[in-house]
Amino acid sequence: MSALEKEVMKKKFGLPPVPSLGPGASGRKNFVRKRDYSPVYWDHYFQQMHDVKTGESNVFRVYECGTEGPVLLFLHGGGFSALSWSLLCARLSSLVTCRCIAIDLRGHGDTVTSDETNLSAERLSSDVKEVMEALYGEDFPPVILIGHSMGGAIAVHVASQGFIPTIIGLCVIDVVEGTAMEALSSMQTFLKSRPKSFKSLDQAIEWCVRSGQVRNLESARVSMVGQVKRLDTNETATSELEKDHTHEQNDDTIMEEEEEEGGSQRNDDNKDTKRSPASTHHSPDPFKTPQETHSYTWRINLTKTEQYWPGWFQGLSQKFLSCDVPKMLLLAGVDRLDKDLTIGQMQGKFQMQVLPQCGHAVHEDVPDKVADVLATFMVRHRVAEATCNFHRTFPAC
Repeated sequence: MSALEKEVMKKKFGLPPVPSLGPGASGRKNFVRKRDYSPVYWDHYFQQMHDVKTGESNVFRVYECGTEGPVLLFLHGGGFSALSWSLLCARLSSLVTCRCIAIDLRGHGDTVTSDETNLSAERLSSDVKEVMEALYGEDFPPVILIGHSMGGAIAVHVASQGFIPTIIGLCVIDVVEGTAMEALSSMQTFLKSRPKSFKSLDQAIEWCVRSGQVRNLESARVSMVGQVKRLDTNETATSELEKDHTHEQNDDTIMEEEEEEGGSQRNDDNKDTKRSPASTHHSPDPFKTPQETHSYTWRINLTKTEQYWPGWFQGLSQKFLSCDVPKMLLLAGVDRLDKDLTIGQMQGKFQMQVLPQCGHAVHEDVPDKVADVLATFMVRHRVAEATCNFHRTFPAC
């Protein structure tokens, strides 16, 4: 790729340039295999998807897998969606007996609410409480809260306010009060540096990986779909793929019915959104997108929610330490703990695990390692039972 072509790509798509093959490698270009950036459908990882109504006009998108054991409630970070937990949930549910529930928070993914921009800690915490009440009524099961970034802060708020009285564990991923508050000053600059639109879902996924937002291509192919929407119709990419996926299933059904004339049989029992367990999530079949392409933009305009950012993190350390349940802080690197967390760690009030060489989306970059850490944490505290697939690889201390 010439210097001019690189510059054109950078200006037009906001993509980093493709690295050259180096001296003497020009003759090998034909052997370079193009990476597959096509989107993957959610049912490779979750068993079912459904919408939960709260109040008069709020509908929250929920993804689930697993049928027994404690409920692991996953809360995503700002700008992400419930699909960012796809690989982790599939892996974790194979290691311990549990039920994984991932929610699209207000303003994100396929959740639809009366006020999409109210991302205050109080409002988001109340949303989580209301969704759980809609799912379980007054008979809450044992719950382990797991949150990333903004979602980690909301998990702490939910736990500290007693919104879910049956919490038996709390895990916060890559968020520390001091560093989070310092990073807020540069957040607007970061948001404005992102591309404003993408010409296709494949291009959005490619940007996600090449920009380093998610370093795991498999995770980006399923999670990036939940972060963008069509420019022309305002339809989320998730719902667009749902229509195409349903159409493909109908085409398959017609083919199977033709085969029945030859004597073969089929089972039509399951035609809803329930899927088989995602035990083979390492090698998903790529979802085939339609030939026509559309422009996409971000599902939520985070720049309009700046007034709520400080409220997510102020006082977070003390709230985290005050939660009287087993706690874990999972970080992407050696982070600077504030005084309260440093003392708390020395006193053994929580477990800290560092997974180096990861980006901010730790659970997407290395989902298998995060699953091993969480499984070890839960088995150690006897809040979940291990399956035959579980082999402890991280120290339980």
